[in-house]
Amino acid sequence: MSTSDSLPDPGEYLSFTLGDEHYALDILKVQEIRGYDGVTRVPDTPAYIRGVVNLRGAIVPVLDLRMKLGLPDARYDAFTVMIVLNLDGRSAGVVVDAVSDVVRLDAEQIRPTPELGAAVDTRFISAIGAAEERMVILLDIQSLIDWADIEHDAMAAA
Repeated sequence: MSTSDSLPDPGEYLSFTLGDEHYALDILKVQEIRGYDGVTRVPDTPAYIRGVVNLRGAIVPVLDLRMKLGLPDARYDAFTVMIVLNLDGRSAGVVVDAVSDVVRLDAEQIRPTPELGAAVDTRFISAIGAAEERMVILLDIQSLIDWADIEHDAMAAA
């Protein structure tokens, strides 16, 4: 994003599902997509932090996006995937129900987040994308992953 008050830049976005809703994030932040397995639970961490994985020698925190966004708990099955992100040189995994595809959004397809009232937390939503016949919620993944909380919880559990 150019500034905090502007819309995300046009480009390619990785779309995925959480329940019946389609979400997307900037494809340039995606390091890899893997099956969800082998996560080691870290004691005394918030429920949305599923644990850590060893990714080629690096210990990477894994977050459940459903729980972080306050959605109902998911069933973990063969379609559950982990998207490994590279955010400012740090890696984190996010668990989603399924990855859909890569969508290209032009400037006219990216719309501001509508006002939904004080009861709905939209701070992690950067915009809404109109991709072909569906709408995708564009997540501000930088603000969604709070490194200070993750590092504090990991240090407290160590």
